[in-house]
Amino acid sequence: MGILIGCERLSHEWPGKPVLKEQSFGVNEGDRIGVVGRNGDGKSSLLRILSGQLEADSGTITYRGGIAVGLLAQDDAFADDETVAHAVVGDVPEYVWASDATTRGIIARLVGDVPWDALVGELSGGQRRRCDLARVLIGSWDVLLMDEPTNHLDLSTITWLAAHLKQRFAAGEGALLLVTHDRWFLDEVCEEMWEVHDGVIDPFEGGYSAYIQQRVERERQAAVIEERRQNTLRKELNWLAHGAQARTSKPRFRIEAARALLANDPPLRNPIELKRMAVSRLGKQVIEMKDVFVRYGSNEVLHDISWLIGPGDRYGILGENGVGKSTLLQVMTGRMQPSSGSVKIGKSVKFGFMSQQLDALSERDDWRVSELLGTFKRRYVVDGKEQSPEQLLERMGFERRDFPTFVKSLSGGQRRRLALMCVLMSEPNVLVLDEPGNDLDTDMLAVMEDLLDTWPGTLLLVSHDRYLMERVTDDQFALIGGQLRHVPGGVDEYLRLLAASNAEAAPPAQAPAAEPAMQPASGLSNAERRDAKRRFDAVGRRLDKLSDEPDRLRAELAATDATDYRALLDKQAEIDAMLDEIAALEEEWLELSEHLGE
Repeated sequence: MGILIGCERLSHEWPGKPVLKEQSFGVNEGDRIGVVGRNGDGKSSLLRILSGQLEADSGTITYRGGIAVGLLAQDDAFADDETVAHAVVGDVPEYVWASDATTRGIIARLVGDVPWDALVGELSGGQRRRCDLARVLIGSWDVLLMDEPTNHLDLSTITWLAAHLKQRFAAGEGALLLVTHDRWFLDEVCEEMWEVHDGVIDPFEGGYSAYIQQRVERERQAAVIEERRQNTLRKELNWLAHGAQARTSKPRFRIEAARALLANDPPLRNPIELKRMAVSRLGKQVIEMKDVFVRYGSNEVLHDISWLIGPGDRYGILGENGVGKSTLLQVMTGRMQPSSGSVKIGKSVKFGFMSQQLDALSERDDWRVSELLGTFKRRYVVDGKEQSPEQLLERMGFERRDFPTFVKSLSGGQRRRLALMCVLMSEPNVLVLDEPGNDLDTDMLAVMEDLLDTWPGTLLLVSHDRYLMERVTDDQFALIGGQLRHVPGGVDEYLRLLAASNAEAAPPAQAPAAEPAMQPASGLSNAERRDAKRRFDAVGRRLDKLSDEPDRLRAELAATDATDYRALLDKQAEIDAMLDEIAALEEEWLELSEHLGE
C-alpha cells in the first residue's frame, strides 16, 4: 500500500487561531478517511492544504508523481455566466462523456432536473452544489477530497452517494477524505477517522461509531492520568506550603518539580453542554389537521392531509427536496393558511420555530450578539440553577469574546447555535425544527441530541440527517406525492416507498432483486446493527408512552353515556386500534430484540 501524499511538520495559522501545529501524516492508497472536529478547528483548511489550494505556513507536502487530486470545496468556483453543461463537463465533447455509462448516471442523478443550457447564476444554492458535486464525481482522481458532500442533498441522494463512493475505487486503490457532519454517512463510507482539534490530528480506526467508542476510552484514560497528576500536585503544593521557614530549606529540585507540575497543567477542551430548560405548560390539544390541501396555482403541494398531533409526540417528517416539507410546517404552525381544509392549534401551544434559513435571526443581522441576548429575560432556571442568557450561550460553545460580534459575522455553525438558543429561551412547549443540524459539527450535534432526548414537550423535526432523525423522534412520516404516510420502519421503509413511487412514475425497468431476510445479530453489518438498534430504542420509547393508554381509553368508555351507541362504538374502535398498535409494536420489539441479541 503506497503513499500518495506525505506531509511533514505542517503548520498553519489564521489570525489568532492556529489550525495545525507541526503535524506529520500521510494519505495512503486504500484510505477511506472521515475528518471530524469542531467548527473552526481547521477541517476545511486541511483539505485545501492537501489539494494545493492553500499553502501551509510551514512544513512540506510531497505528492507521488503523476497523481490527480480532486476537491469538492464548500463553495464552488463557477462563473455566474457559464452554462450548467460547461460547469459540469467543461470542454469535453458530448459524444465523449455521453458514451460513459457511469458519467451519464451521475449527471442524471444529480442534475437531471436542471436545464443543461441554464446559466449557473440563475440556479439555487442547492442546484449549484449538485452541479459541483457532479463535476467532481465524473472526474478521474487518485485522491478525492470532499468538504460536506451531503449538504443540500435529500436522504435518497445521500444514500446513492454513499453507495457510489463505496464502489468508486477498487480495494486498496485510490484515497478518499471526507469532511461531513452526517454521522450515518461517515459510518457507511469511512474506515478510519481523523479528529482535528487544537492544532493536532488524532487518528482513529473504524467509522464514526468506532471513533466515538475509542475517543471515550481515550478520555477515560486521560482522566485517570490527570487524577494521578492532580494527586501528586496536591501533595507537592501541601509540601511547599508547610511553613515559611521550611520552604527556605527545601531542596531546590523538589521546588522545581512542583513548579513544573503547575506549568504543565493542560488547558481543558471547551466543554459544551446544555441541560433541559423550563417549558410552558402544554394542554391536551396541540395540532389537528383535517382535509388540508395546499396549492400554488395549478401545482398541488399538499393533498388531503389529516393529522392529529398530541402532547409529547415526537414526529420526524421525511421527504425529498422540494416536496413541501417546509410548507407543511408553515401550515401546521399557523404561519400559512391552507388552500382548503382546517388546522386547529391548541390554546396553550407556544411554538418554538427554527426555520432552515434562520429567518428570525436574519432579520437581526446588524445586531451584536450581546444586543440580541438583551431582548430576553435576564434569568432562566436550568437544572435548578439560575443562568443568564450569556451563560446559556457559553454552554453552547460560545466565548465571551464572541458577544460583541455582529450576527452577520458569525460562522454558519455559530448562527445555528445562536438561533437554537434563542428558540429555547422563548420557553416554547412545541419545538418545530427545520434542518437544525446544518452547519453543526458532530460534537454539537451530539449536544443537541442529548437536549432533544429530554425535551418534555412536542417535537416536530424535518431533517435529512438519518442519525439525528432516528435518534430523537419516536415515529416518522413521509411526504410523498403530496400525501403524508406513516413509516413505522423509519428511514429504510421511507426509502423503499420512495423507490417504489419513482418506479411507478418511470418506464418499467428490470425487477429489483429480492430483499434478503434479516440476518441474526452475528451476521449484521455495523450499519445494519446501528439502524436496528435505533429502531429498537424508538419502539421501546413508543411502547412506554402507550402503556397507560388502553386503561385511559377504557375509563373514558366507562364514562360514556350508555345510550349513546355511536359514541360507544367510536370509543371501542379507538381502544381496538390502540391495542392493535401496541401488539404490532411489541411484535416488532421482540423481533428486533432477537436480531440484536438484546
